[in-house]
Amino acid sequence: MSPVSSNAPHGQSPLRTVQVLGGGNAGSSVHVRSLAAGLVARGVRVTVCAPAEADRAYGFSGVGADHVHVPRSSDPGSVAALRAACTDADLVHAHGLHASFRAALALSGRSTPLVVTWHNRAHAEGARGHLLRMLERRVVRAAAVVLGTTSDLVDRARRTGARDARLAAVALPGRRQPVDQDEAELLRPKVRAELGAMGRPLLIAVGSLDRHRGYDHLLDAARAWCRLDPVPLLVVAGEGPLRPALQRRIEDEQLPVRLLGHRDDVSELLAAADLALLPSSWESRSVLAQEALHARVPLVATAVGGVPDLVGDAAELVAYGDARALADAVVRLLGDPERCAELRERGARQAASWPTEDETVAQVLSVYDELTQPRPLP
Repeated sequence: MSPVSSNAPHGQSPLRTVQVLGGGNAGSSVHVRSLAAGLVARGVRVTVCAPAEADRAYGFSGVGADHVHVPRSSDPGSVAALRAACTDADLVHAHGLHASFRAALALSGRSTPLVVTWHNRAHAEGARGHLLRMLERRVVRAAAVVLGTTSDLVDRARRTGARDARLAAVALPGRRQPVDQDEAELLRPKVRAELGAMGRPLLIAVGSLDRHRGYDHLLDAARAWCRLDPVPLLVVAGEGPLRPALQRRIEDEQLPVRLLGHRDDVSELLAAADLALLPSSWESRSVLAQEALHARVPLVATAVGGVPDLVGDAAELVAYGDARALADAVVRLLGDPERCAELRERGARQAASWPTEDETVAQVLSVYDELTQPRPLP
């Protein structure tokens, strides 16, 4: 029996792993909580190194992992704290670029295997972009295995010099459960009345109001919908630094768009929506795309990053930055109920093909097993 299996063989210590987080990314934090729970259930000792506020928010210690407070990367003591936490580890698994870089520094001079998962691509240009590329090179050369959540992240790791880069199986743990059909029928008129979308199509986008989300192009597309009768309403759930500029455009151009701010009822909003829109310049395994397909809501998305692999033929895909193509796709779907019904069915089938949390843990365990099994003597 492998030492990474659910129970260590008699007389053999369980595998000791350290999961390293920067503490800033919700997707990777939720993934690590799910991974920690699955590993602990299989007899693996797990320590999560992350800022204290991350443990309070995501509850790593609540699933049986030990939590060690390691400050964010800006703190000069973070690498020393991480090095101490990794002293007795059989394997270290870091998530995200900055956490991986600190883990590589902390393991310098040690033979402890380092596994790195890239969940997203950093967005930066100029001097900062150059710095991030340097960090990427340092990380992939230190890592025994790089797991990328999308095929283009795997390709990027290989081009950067990774010895071993693989596509990661990543479930969507703790996802908001879609509203069932009977409940949706009751909720739909209530939610649409609250949003001011009675008697008109309702479109939804979800995500932080940041530059890479493509909301400027989405507002460009919204101008084209003004000619429809009735005029669709676009609602955007999310908060971020672009809110003032976007709100100004909406008011100046009298666009049929509402910025809702942060919402905790995205499942209900999706249940009431006719279409979901994802206009980003890059996405990994988009939470909105996954939740839209689970909820059987037709999706129009940009063909970027991991989106094409994620959705397959279950969405309408357009080029990033092409507001006309985005607008045309929305207009076509609003006028084609048969195509919408087809996308709903395809979406349900595609969602059923995505990895489960158990499959995600199983893949990670197999990687750990490869890196920690004793090698036969020559």
